[in-house]
Amino acid sequence: MDWTKYGFVKASKYRTKIAEALAISPNTPSQIALETKLFKTHISTVLKELVNEKIVECLTPNLRRGKIYGLTQTGKTIVVAIQNDSLKKVRVVRV
Repeated sequence: MDWTKYGFVKASKYRTKIAEALAISPNTPSQIALETKLFKTHISTVLKELVNEKIVECLTPNLRRGKIYGLTQTGKTIVVAIQNDSLKKVRVVRV
């Protein structure tokens, strides 16, 4: 686990939402925007950040429009860790 990249994703709600959306299935920025209810301009900006960190990759780099993005293996590992972290928070019960 690359904890620096984990922290990078976890530090932003947008990065976390987009990574979790891509964990379900690879998608276009427009589809991600619909699914996450975030603005498409924010999606594009965050996708560039995630691609630069090698958390997300463009699966159709030769297309000008309709590019499809998916998680790298590092991205998949990070999303699993984030989801496990969320489950731990739900299980903690104060008495």
